[in-house]
Amino acid sequence: MIAKIFSMSVNGLQSDLIEVEVDINQWLPSFTIVGLPDQWVQESKERLRSALKSSGTSLPTNRITVNLAPAHIRKSGPSFDLAIAIGILKNQWIISDTYLQDSLFLWELSLDGQLRRVSSVLPVTITAQERWFKRIFVPRANAIEASIIPWIDVVAIESLAEMITLLNQKQDISPLPLLDFWEYTRKNRKEENPFDFCHIVGQWHAKRALEIAAAGWHNILMDGPPGSGKTMLAKAFASILPDMTIQEAIEVSKIYSISWLLDEKRPLISERPFRSVHHTASGVSIIGWGRNATPWEISLAHKWVLFFDEILEFQSSVLEVLRQPLEDGNITVNRVNASYTYPARFTLVAAMNPCPCGYLTDPDRECICSSKQVEQYRGRLSGPLMDRIDISIEVPKVKTEELWISKKREKTESSADIQVRVQQARNIQHKRFQNTSLTSNSEMTSKDIHQFCQLDTESDTILKQAVGNLNLSTRAYYRIIKLARTIADLWKSETILSEHILEAMSLRKREENI
Repeated sequence: MIAKIFSMSVNGLQSDLIEVEVDINQWLPSFTIVGLPDQWVQESKERLRSALKSSGTSLPTNRITVNLAPAHIRKSGPSFDLAIAIGILKNQWIISDTYLQDSLFLWELSLDGQLRRVSSVLPVTITAQERWFKRIFVPRANAIEASIIPWIDVVAIESLAEMITLLNQKQDISPLPLLDFWEYTRKNRKEENPFDFCHIVGQWHAKRALEIAAAGWHNILMDGPPGSGKTMLAKAFASILPDMTIQEAIEVSKIYSISWLLDEKRPLISERPFRSVHHTASGVSIIGWGRNATPWEISLAHKWVLFFDEILEFQSSVLEVLRQPLEDGNITVNRVNASYTYPARFTLVAAMNPCPCGYLTDPDRECICSSKQVEQYRGRLSGPLMDRIDISIEVPKVKTEELWISKKREKTESSADIQVRVQQARNIQHKRFQNTSLTSNSEMTSKDIHQFCQLDTESDTILKQAVGNLNLSTRAYYRIIKLARTIADLWKSETILSEHILEAMSLRKREENI
């Protein structure tokens, strides 16, 4: 008799259904696994030998053949242990087949028969639900991660022995209740961000620019001398981000799941990720590394912020890596064995000094750089990359008199106040794009702009004149309109007015000055 058990092979974010076929014959003892298994899969033979013994059974002393079908898909990792063990037990009539045809089995066994915590539980559970499996058995340590997915029973187990008991119906199967995402978010909300806009003196123009960037998911570049507050503004930016939706939380958690960045203390990502990259990072470390191209900074920042401090200190080759994902919202990594595509819809927040010494625009210190050095330094940001940055502003040094603490000083607006306006603007966008695949203004294509961005006569005239006078590219033209659409949303205006266009243009430095 050939036992057939359903499992899955995970390659990046893609999960392929695998049928594990187990055949036991009365021939000379052997254990063979076929179907393009890698070394990790082959090593499951020794784990199974001890795990079955620890669970009160034993590995039969016959010829065991395991086929992982379809054969053309490469199988990697130790996650087929449980499926193979169930197939062996079914072939020996030790377990019943009542639950086998509508259940998914996919996890690693330890030598004592316990189920180890594994990665990729969330994407596998989603695929199982899409394939109409009724239930999925998961390690107890991964239970919360899987229980956010509806319309599939998630059964948490500790060991192979417990699995045998459940499959033989000696104990009722009790699926986990569906996770209440909003309650989970409330209970697991991190402590208040130590960087709040109310603690930042002055910089009203920069705060307004960051508010617009948060409301419409726009990329922003801040240019200013050392000590002007660029880094603090960027870190405070995280405190005004809108709340994550359930769908966004699932998208981000899937990426963190396959990257081994979820654990029992953090089984789901319920708050916006803020990823800060050091200027010594290589292009490979930013887009994905390893034979299987594990997603890294670009994808880990999916659905919100990737911060490049001192962006001009990065190698030009690293910066050019950003061009394609900034435009398309995803990154494709090619390896010898396969190609992997990961989502990378992030907001780029970058800070830069105006020159190598940093004091070109500092009123209190003299710049020691030559004009050629300044030109070469600022030229590290290519025109195509600058074209993809919606907001480019100067952050001047705060005047000394503004720093003195005084009881008479007017209270500065807090991040919580700004976040309310940002959330309202995002709600407007969700309603606008509810019948499309878009989620924010920055994602609009030229076709979408013609549909959703209504300009009045005066604003249309102003924009056409700007295109001619400033020699703007087509991409810059459309990005100004998207920026103006976000400003209009913050003002709760259905039509883009002239003041919205003018503010949007003021937030983009002329490209010859970059």
